[in-house]
Amino acid sequence: MGFDIWNRRYTGSKYKLADWIVELINNYCEGDSFCDLFAGTGIMSEKMLSRSKELYINDFLFSNEVIYKAFFENKSYYEDKLLSYKEKYNSIDVSTINDNYVSENYGNRFFSYNDAKVIGYIRDDIERNKALLTEKETSILLASLLYSLDKSANTVGHYDAYIKGHTIEDSFCFDLINPYDTSEKTIRISRSDANEFAKELSCDIVYIDPPYNSRQYSRFYHVLENITQWKKPQLFGEALKPQPENMSEYCRSSATRVFKELIDSINCRYIVVSYNNTYNSKSSSSKNKITLEDIEDILSEKGKVQKFEKSHQAFNAGKTDFNNHKELVFIVKVGK
Repeated sequence: MGFDIWNRRYTGSKYKLADWIVELINNYCEGDSFCDLFAGTGIMSEKMLSRSKELYINDFLFSNEVIYKAFFENKSYYEDKLLSYKEKYNSIDVSTINDNYVSENYGNRFFSYNDAKVIGYIRDDIERNKALLTEKETSILLASLLYSLDKSANTVGHYDAYIKGHTIEDSFCFDLINPYDTSEKTIRISRSDANEFAKELSCDIVYIDPPYNSRQYSRFYHVLENITQWKKPQLFGEALKPQPENMSEYCRSSATRVFKELIDSINCRYIVVSYNNTYNSKSSSSKNKITLEDIEDILSEKGKVQKFEKSHQAFNAGKTDFNNHKELVFIVKVGK
């Protein structure tokens, strides 16, 4: 069967809320161009694909960009060739391959030693074979590796830390993603700062799902970022993270200011914003950086605001006792 775009663990994923959000968009927004400005898993882009002629997909993580290219980009690939790589990768005899960057750094930590060895071998092999692959085939193989390794990762769903105190079983199996047919669509994929991207944007509906708290996604998913970029940097600390990069202002005290700058600069007919009500959380890292009142005030300067809410179980790393969790969606019809 292979992987669909939602078949991975991701903090803040809208998988369980996507159908509700799309229903709201269908009921209250018009137009056939859609921008997923903080696309994350890409689930909202996938859900809006059928009703959109033009789709903008943006996120500043390297791993997310290659995933969007693999699923959405309208470029050529040969399925038989990809299946031959899948067969090759699933028939690797781990005893015959050398140690590598992944096994040396992540073995017996984020993955079993054998799984890490295989993952590193596959990543090197994709790099070695780039000249024999189309751009789309390279993206598909890389995205497939990210989805496959996520299934065998020794984590709770992100890579801020690995689970200690137990034997990690070998469980890695390479499978391919299922790309979407976008032949009749205009797809624009970017890895940009959302505020900079918005200044150049003009479309009907802009969906905004910014980070809610101080958890930096580039740090949460540093293993995926590292394997995607394949620069093999030195790693630091117990969680084996590289030097910080791609740090979001939306996870800092400046979040309200940068959100206002974003909203002020957007050129569109409808703005749809997802946020939640965890800003009273006991965990400092879970506290919202923007209050719901500020969001509503900022959006109301752009046009008429409608607010919708739905009960939803939030991501919880164990430090937050938060029972009345709700996801909120604000829809603005731009213009007075």
